[in-house]
Amino acid sequence: MYTLAIKQYLERHGFEALHPKAVLFDMDGVIYDSMPNHAVAWQQSMAHFGIEMTEADAYATEGARGVDTIRMMVKKQQNRLIDEHEAQRMYDEKTRIFHEMPEAQIMPGIIELMSQIKADGIHISIVTGSGQLPLIKRILKDFGQFVDEDHITTAYDVKRGKPNPDPYLMGLKKAGNLMPWEAFVVENAPLGVKAGVAANIFTIAVNTGPLPAQVLLDANADLLFPKMTDFSDNWENLIMSI
Repeated sequence: MYTLAIKQYLERHGFEALHPKAVLFDMDGVIYDSMPNHAVAWQQSMAHFGIEMTEADAYATEGARGVDTIRMMVKKQQNRLIDEHEAQRMYDEKTRIFHEMPEAQIMPGIIELMSQIKADGIHISIVTGSGQLPLIKRILKDFGQFVDEDHITTAYDVKRGKPNPDPYLMGLKKAGNLMPWEAFVVENAPLGVKAGVAANIFTIAVNTGPLPAQVLLDANADLLFPKMTDFSDNWENLIMSI
């Protein structure tokens, strides 16, 4: 299965080989089981501004910059354009509510997976659409043995968020000016998968949320795992297939 997926990736992009030197992880729903909290915070905060945002909306727009999601929802529901400053004010309310909720747990299987990646001499980076600085500090606390601040890409590093390729292109740059065939992307959301694919990186989807698996396949993920523990259990099989 892995050999075929790699072969199809190489043929699609015209690359000669896949030589992963880094794995670029999304944050929410990938290294943290945080999306249920985010969904509630989105629904409650947007209601304050007359915007109806459902749980499905939160998962469907996951990975995009928060201000971009807000501007899109306001345009769709209120038929008006708002600038980034107003969107940031609304996003600040979402952030406030989120940080009043119980702390999200580390995703089961992610520590085991990162330990294997590190043992194989492959670098680890984080690429998130989040602009919440407390979460970035938590990454360094929880995953400091695997990643440092120089290898974390946030909403503040790019002007265009996911599904544009910019966040993952910046992730490649921070990982050492790597080429697309020198990395993996690990995502759980359709917009994030689209961003990884748009950056021409081998993109692995892990379906840690309620979305149908087909949604991630339709976003053109190169591989799909049903949960992070499955990915961790099969990491060495994937590497051996290259």
